[in-house]
Amino acid sequence: MSTNDPLKDLSREAARQPKEQLEAVINRDNQLTIGIPRETSFQEKRVALAPEAVALLCNNGHRVIVERGAGNEANFSDNQYSEAGAEITEDTKVVYKSEILLKVEPPSTAEVEMMQRKQVLISALQLSIQPEQYIRKLMDKRITAIAWDYVTDEDGNLPVVNAMGEIAGNTAVLIAAEYLSNYNKGVGTMLGGITGVKPTEVVIIGAGSVGEYATRAALGLGSMVKVFDNSTYRLRRLQNSLGSRLFTSTIQPKVLLNALKTADVSIGAIRAPFGRTPCVVNEKMIAEMKDGSVIVDVSIDQGGVFETSEVTNHDYPTFKKHGVVHYCVPNIASRVSRTASYALSNIFAPILVNAGREAGIENLLKKQRGLRKGVYIFNGALTNEFLGESYNIPYKDLDLLMSAL
Repeated sequence: MSTNDPLKDLSREAARQPKEQLEAVINRDNQLTIGIPRETSFQEKRVALAPEAVALLCNNGHRVIVERGAGNEANFSDNQYSEAGAEITEDTKVVYKSEILLKVEPPSTAEVEMMQRKQVLISALQLSIQPEQYIRKLMDKRITAIAWDYVTDEDGNLPVVNAMGEIAGNTAVLIAAEYLSNYNKGVGTMLGGITGVKPTEVVIIGAGSVGEYATRAALGLGSMVKVFDNSTYRLRRLQNSLGSRLFTSTIQPKVLLNALKTADVSIGAIRAPFGRTPCVVNEKMIAEMKDGSVIVDVSIDQGGVFETSEVTNHDYPTFKKHGVVHYCVPNIASRVSRTASYALSNIFAPILVNAGREAGIENLLKKQRGLRKGVYIFNGALTNEFLGESYNIPYKDLDLLMSAL
């Protein structure tokens, strides 16, 4: 409908035209620089962020630097990372100049030397088994070190531990099935059961996340499962979670021995909050297990549940003692590196996005108590009481340090 006023007609016509969508304005002051180095630890195949997580961070205005080949072992190509917006570099030192370093395994001594002052390091630090000089070097560089296996979520759970535990629990049962079969010179037993044939018996020691998912996998295959743990709370929680009753017991040597004597598979799934896991199965008990039975000691990275356990690797994963096959590879999750990498990405990409919105990790630490739980060193100050007392290093309360900022 036309009017006598040309300006009004033009304005009305313009209002009818489709508008271009306005793009979000990225605040460069909040940009984070995140470095993803290639893992150099023996047989570590995981990568800290998958390409999809990198794309999320880059779309939020952050800079991600990925060392060439970082995702190869998890079947992520450099091209995938490049298309996601990452910068690919062959120079390791460039990656180690990033504001935030995200790694799977703890950095080696040589990698610590490449780190810059006042960097943020997020990794499975395992500082409790590192030499004192390693910790002091991080302190001298005023690093903020966050151990991701102690970071908690809003419900107080340990998301990384639970995710890796879920992977390890499921995979441990599949590994046991492999070594019971003829293919790996086992006794030729199928893990589970079929009509008219006695099902295999699986003993699981530990009712945490690893134990729960090992139980689910074994039951799903049709095995008879017995679960041992010294916490009746965890045993009750496991039964409630499964929605069915199964054999559970506290760890009583005679009861455990009777279960092990008839077991085809035994899985060690105890996690110690600090230090070594308790060794609850001695050599005499193992000597009474059936020939060809299989032990998978998921707790080997903390010392192991079985007295006869010795650390093995993915190339030579097993050995036999007293006729029992022992599988004692510490990083079981690395066996399924692509799945594990996605699991890590799902946890840490949102944390890094939130850190960008808060203009840095330090500001995010003020707001997220769960993230603070993972801090071992803050701006060079040791904040972990256990490490301080172990190495006789002065430590400070993190909450007091944060309140002074």
